[in-house]
Amino acid sequence: MTYDLTDRTAVVTGAASGIGAEIALVLARSGARVALLARRADRLAELADKIRADGGQALAVAADVTRDLTEAVTAVHETYGRVDLVVNNAGVMLANPITDRRADEWTRMIDTNLGGVLAVTGAFTEDLIEAAKSGPADLVNISSIGAHLTFPDFAVYTATKAAVTHLSANLRTELGPKNVRVTNIEPGFTESELGDHIDNAAVRDDLGSWFDGVGRLTSAEVADVVGYTTSRAQHVNLRQIVVLPTRQV
Repeated sequence: MTYDLTDRTAVVTGAASGIGAEIALVLARSGARVALLARRADRLAELADKIRADGGQALAVAADVTRDLTEAVTAVHETYGRVDLVVNNAGVMLANPITDRRADEWTRMIDTNLGGVLAVTGAFTEDLIEAAKSGPADLVNISSIGAHLTFPDFAVYTATKAAVTHLSANLRTELGPKNVRVTNIEPGFTESELGDHIDNAAVRDDLGSWFDGVGRLTSAEVADVVGYTTSRAQHVNLRQIVVLPTRQV
């Protein structure tokens, strides 16, 4: 579906695949200029070409949200000017028993799933506050239903998502009074590349069994929620959205 986001300027992280790529497509089809941020430059270039071929506007910016973002932010500003819509989607899901002591995975998830949200939010907060003086401004964080549930072997991943959910609620106390809408979206089981990053075959099998048991959302269905949310009237803030396959409880 498409919405009315005419003349909006968006930044979407983790835009190279999955939910992030679909969010970028929805926003661009709805009239927004979209800056695509992710590490895989080739995938971003393909997506940007697709958006332009469909009549939209897109800028591919190869960037790692765990690294210095100065050049990426400058590229966005030089091309599109002030940003009024930020979607923190970049994330990684790794899973192993806590007894394996995979500190490498723990650090990567904390740095990406939480640190990346903080870095990107910090980079564009002033833009959002200024934009909100004359029109809608949105900060959208993609968390997970795992913020509230427990899954064996996913303790650190779900902890990072719980942190994102709580961070979103607190950011709203600071930014809401400045007319910046903060939305936290928590998808349930969703088709994406996240599960491909898990290097434990038994855990991957468990994940597949959970998906087979209740079904899964498509990335496009989650992206549609972002399009709907950010196209509401300026005074309407859908602050917390949980979107699940109907059979997932």
